[in-house]
Amino acid sequence: MDKAKQVAEKVTGHTVTGDTTKYSSGYEHPPQSQSKPGLERDLEPKPTKAHLPSENEGYQLYRPANKLAGKRALITGGDSGIGRAVAILFAMEGAHVAITYLAAEEEDAQHTKTQIEKNGGQAVLIAADLRAPTACREAVERAVAALGGIDILVNNAAYQMEQQDIADISEEEYRRTMQTNIDAPFFMSKYALPHMSAGSSIINTTSVDAYIAPPTHLDYAASKGAGLTFTRALAHQQASKGIRVNAVAPGPVWTPLIATSIQPESQKSLPGWTAMDRIGQPVEIATSFVFLAAQDSSFMTGQTLHPNGGIAVSS
Repeated sequence: MDKAKQVAEKVTGHTVTGDTTKYSSGYEHPPQSQSKPGLERDLEPKPTKAHLPSENEGYQLYRPANKLAGKRALITGGDSGIGRAVAILFAMEGAHVAITYLAAEEEDAQHTKTQIEKNGGQAVLIAADLRAPTACREAVERAVAALGGIDILVNNAAYQMEQQDIADISEEEYRRTMQTNIDAPFFMSKYALPHMSAGSSIINTTSVDAYIAPPTHLDYAASKGAGLTFTRALAHQQASKGIRVNAVAPGPVWTPLIATSIQPESQKSLPGWTAMDRIGQPVEIATSFVFLAAQDSSFMTGQTLHPNGGIAVSS
């Protein structure tokens, strides 16, 4: 067994399998529904966090190259889905990781911590509801105390609910969407930046919805559009300090967000959104975060990457 395989299997707790159906064109996940906040533990099939499709129709374990050695990363919503995959790949690349999660997601968060520590990585768990600015400040302070600083901030935590009409979106739901998706990234960045220096990086998770604006995701799409503008403006503001700010705009991805916010009938249509005729796996999104966090992307700021299966968008 080569070293890359050993590293990946230590982190994921799984061995390579031959099941590649999740990466096949036309594959549909069985529609399922969870109440919020959703748990990755209850998703079937389980999302893929560290295995990529290979050229011979098998699994290719992610191959780390020590790109983030010694870096200190704070990832919001790192307990499951895209956030979990980012945390795992960052740890595989040598970063020390802190993740925030909602208290109700403790089990998922502990599982992520276990996966990271199997590889000898450091994982700090911070329970926090980031809708409040004070919670953002406290989360940053706890991460700095635990890690000794912050080199990478990933603003990934998100809230979404499918609604058919603007009349169906309550004032409470609208506030929760905006507080989670745009207020929290603003205040997390505000409080993290004093601890960051030249070479540091902020990466915001936005969405393909900010570009294609599906009518059933009105408030979510609006919040993610605001996130794009926030990314560009903050990038221009921080460029002179050597701090880069970029974003990732995933297409439909198999995470608890789908099971908790999109009706089963709507879930059936998601593969058809993409040219690849399938939805993505978290690991396929997480690789974009590794690129933006590493020096490989040293000439990129204010930009957005689009791992979305071929959905046509204009940046």
